[in-house]
Amino acid sequence: MYTLDDYHYHLPEALIAQTPATARDGSRLLHLKRNDGSVLHRQFNQIADLLHPSDVLIVNDTRVVPGRLYGRKKTGGKVELLILDYGEAEDRGQDDRTRVYRCLIKASKQSPPGTRIFFDEGLTAEVLAFSDGIYSVRFSSPAPFDDLLHRIGRMPLPPYIKRDDKGPDETDRMRYQTVYAREQGAIAAPTAGLHFTDDILACIREKGVTVTAVTLHVGYGTFVPVRVDDIREHRMHEEWFSISDATARIVNQAKAAGRRVVAVGTTSVRSLEYAARSDGRVAAGSGRCDLFIYPGYTFKIVDAMITNFHLPRSTLLMLVSAFAGRETMLEAYHTAVAEKYRFFSYGDAMLIE
Repeated sequence: MYTLDDYHYHLPEALIAQTPATARDGSRLLHLKRNDGSVLHRQFNQIADLLHPSDVLIVNDTRVVPGRLYGRKKTGGKVELLILDYGEAEDRGQDDRTRVYRCLIKASKQSPPGTRIFFDEGLTAEVLAFSDGIYSVRFSSPAPFDDLLHRIGRMPLPPYIKRDDKGPDETDRMRYQTVYAREQGAIAAPTAGLHFTDDILACIREKGVTVTAVTLHVGYGTFVPVRVDDIREHRMHEEWFSISDATARIVNQAKAAGRRVVAVGTTSVRSLEYAARSDGRVAAGSGRCDLFIYPGYTFKIVDAMITNFHLPRSTLLMLVSAFAGRETMLEAYHTAVAEKYRFFSYGDAMLIE
């Protein structure tokens, strides 16, 4: 249960979704019941029918920043850069034309301090420092940086979604973003939320379900593999989160009344569980979440979750295994593979209750 290989499963490459479903709510939905491990095959557009009128549905309203930039060094060498801390750096009150961010840089040669990079529309950058694989980069923009970034930046799709040399396209800019995204700062989408449409959310609310949000800016750590054999030795990267007074009040009232809290995505799960107090109530506030959930963890807040299918040996697979049981979860994944569900960010969804 604590060995990395315990979370491996075979996934044919053809099942890794490269594009979203034609319609947002056109994905399939694997419905897993924890009490007996039974699996039902549904469509995501049936999700409102599967929720209870008394439920509280928690979404993550983080917004993905188009923070992948393609440029060149003075020598002409190509550079691909990814901004890692856009949301957090914004809180530090930076100038609207000069910004300093932590970044990943991909180039044929390392980029030492002093390296200058040139992008479209006159945007330039200078490497200030390098440590533990992360660069500190100062950007200088001829126009307000936010406006320029949203014109020339590309969506930071995960590495298993392949695009040509031009990178993500305009379809990705729209579809790799939830319809309720509000708070800018993520470098990856909270993908379980990609299936929701405004119409589905309206149906859910009409049924009586309360919908409220937390914010967790999905960070670089979501792509970092577990590199230890004993998963208990793994350390999670921190990610900024916020839970409002209103959301905390709604969740706490639901728990006190015995109503279900249904989390959309593992990011919502981690935010709620990180903020849980010893008395089983959620504390409002913001900070940095480094909670690693794996089998043996006792859930305090979340009663059901909607999630996508996760990579083998990933911390996210460990989280859902903690919720449903490792053997139950892996059996459900084997069923999904046999039934040719689509996997990962642009793939199909699960309801686990």
